[in-house]
Amino acid sequence: MKIGLAGTVSVGKTTFVNYLKETTDLGFEFIVERSKYLMGMGIPLNTDSTLKGQSIFLAERVSELFKDSMVTDRSVIDVMAFTNLAKTIKPSEKDDFEKHASNLLNEYDIIFYVSPKGIEIENNGIRETDSDYRNKIDNEINRLLIKYRHKIKNLATLEGSNIERYETFINVYNGCINR
Repeated sequence: MKIGLAGTVSVGKTTFVNYLKETTDLGFEFIVERSKYLMGMGIPLNTDSTLKGQSIFLAERVSELFKDSMVTDRSVIDVMAFTNLAKTIKPSEKDDFEKHASNLLNEYDIIFYVSPKGIEIENNGIRETDSDYRNKIDNEINRLLIKYRHKIKNLATLEGSNIERYETFINVYNGCINR
């Protein structure tokens, strides 16, 4: 089973995947993004991202989809949203990128939208800490989830504490494997 999380910055996606890694034994490979590594290579992130940079992020997400059983703290939806809000990418390039990337959404068995509700922005030295930008990314992720809902096999929302998110995760996961 291939499971991706989708959510704006600083909502606890990586923290939750690490929590799952520590608390479950479901046979998943747990994957967390390598922003520090990529930034160290000079790849611009967030509002400064470029088409080449977003293509690298998309390739990273696609490489995860080759795994048999994984949970990742990012999904193709995230890459699409950040691309659409990048200042340096032309509108026509954004449209082409979104159309191409959307063809990969059916590869996920479940996409969990991670809500920012009640979660404060944490500055980890990498992510954008502007709350307006965070809201724009969240709105774009939601727009894309609605637009491409027909390509997503299973979609659910995670919110609250890691324990609450875990309960939702397990219920949705069990519902999918018991069909």
